[in-house]
Amino acid sequence: MSLRSPLLLFIGAVLTAGLAPAYAQPARSTFSAFGVGEMQDPVQPNLQVMADVGISNPQYWYINNLNPALLVNNTYTTFQAGIVGESRSATDGQRTQDSQDGNMNYLILAFPIKFGKWSTALSLSPYSSVDYGFSYVVPIENTTQSALFTESGSGGINQLSWSHGISVFKFLSIGVRANYLFSSIENNIGKTVNLSTDQVVILTSNTYKRYNYNDYSFAGGISLHLDSIGAKEYRFNLGAVYNLDANIRTDYFETLQRTTQNGANLGKDTLVNSQLGYTFIPGSLAVGLSFGRRQIWSFGIDGKLTDFTDFSAFEKSPTPTQVGWKVAAGLEVTPDPTSLSSFMKRMTYRTGVSFEESPFLVSNNPLTDFGINFGISAPVSRVSSVDLGLRWGRRGNIADNTIEEQYFKIYFGITFNDRWFIKRRFD
Repeated sequence: MSLRSPLLLFIGAVLTAGLAPAYAQPARSTFSAFGVGEMQDPVQPNLQVMADVGISNPQYWYINNLNPALLVNNTYTTFQAGIVGESRSATDGQRTQDSQDGNMNYLILAFPIKFGKWSTALSLSPYSSVDYGFSYVVPIENTTQSALFTESGSGGINQLSWSHGISVFKFLSIGVRANYLFSSIENNIGKTVNLSTDQVVILTSNTYKRYNYNDYSFAGGISLHLDSIGAKEYRFNLGAVYNLDANIRTDYFETLQRTTQNGANLGKDTLVNSQLGYTFIPGSLAVGLSFGRRQIWSFGIDGKLTDFTDFSAFEKSPTPTQVGWKVAAGLEVTPDPTSLSSFMKRMTYRTGVSFEESPFLVSNNPLTDFGINFGISAPVSRVSSVDLGLRWGRRGNIADNTIEEQYFKIYFGITFNDRWFIKRRFD
C-alpha cells in the first residue's frame, strides 16, 4: 500500500490548518472557559481507548505520540489520521444543555531514519480547545434595573510537532519533541441593561476579545525496557515524559460595540488594537509502566502531575488553580495476530479507565473527571488498520462545582503502514 496519497493529505491538511482559526472544535462545555481551554494530549484512538495510557508501552504498528522515546519501535513508515465526535449534557440540577460536535482530531506521519536506532514523526493536533456559552442576571444596586450578561468563547490552540526517538542502548531510548503553537481564542461578553419592572431594554453592549497565540514548546521522554522475560518473550517497560514550561507569545485585540433600546448603533470602538504579552503554562510530568507479551497483549498504568499554581493567562482574570493529577490503566489484546482462519483473532481489543482532577478549581472546589473506554482495531491489508473507540465520562458534580457534565465520545482513525527507503539488491 503506497503512502504517497496520505503524505499529500498530511501536507495539505497542515497548510489548511495554518489558515484556520481552530483545528478541532469539541462539543460545547462550560469547563472550557478556564485558562486557555481544555488541554489535550496528542493521542490517537489506539491509545485514547486505553484511557490515554501510552507513556511506557511500545507500539509496533502504530505511532506512539505521547512519548517520543518510543518512536524507535516503529520500523514501518506509518501515517495515521483520525476524527472524533462527541455529545455532552450539562446540568445545574434545574436546567440541562445538550450539544454535539465533531472534527478532525490529528494527523501523524512517522518513519525510521535508521531502523531500530532513530525514528522521526510529524504531527498536527489540538493543544487546547474552547467552546462555551452561558448567561446570568445581575441586579444593579440602588435601582430597579438589572443587567443580563452573556458570555461565549470559541477556538483553541493548535500544535504542529516534530519528534525524534533515538535508541541509546539495547534497553534504553530517549526522545524529544518540538511543538509550534498557533491559532486564536475568541471571547464575547454581552451586557444588556433593562428595567426590572417591564424588562424594557435601555442599553446593550458587546465586548469582543481575541487572543492570537504564536510560539514554541518542548518535551523530552525516556523509555526503559527489559525484553524476553521467560520463554514467551514477555516485556517490562518504564517510561517518563516531561513537558517543559511554555511561555506563549500572545497578541491581544479588543473592541466594544453599543446599541440603544431601539437597536440604533452607538458605534464600535477598538479599545486595544494590538497588545503583546505572554501566557504562561507550567510544565507537566507523566510516568508509566507496562507489562505484556510482544504483539499479543499489554497492560499499562500511567500517572500525570500538572502544577498550575503559577499559571497566568494574558489579559484574563486570575483563575483559582492547584496541582492537577491523573491516573489511568489500559489493556490491549490481540488473540492471534498471525491467524489465517479467523479475522476476529487478528483484531485488537482495548479498554481503559481513568480518573483525573483538573488543575483549575471550579466554584473553588476541585473538578474531577472519570471515564471508561472501549475500542477495537480491525486489520486492513497486511499491516494497516481501521481504529474505532468509545468513551463515556462524567465531569464535575452539582454539589461542589454547580454544574455536572456527562459526555460520550466516538473515535475513528485509519492507520497506513508501508516500507520506505529500502535499498535495491537486484536490478
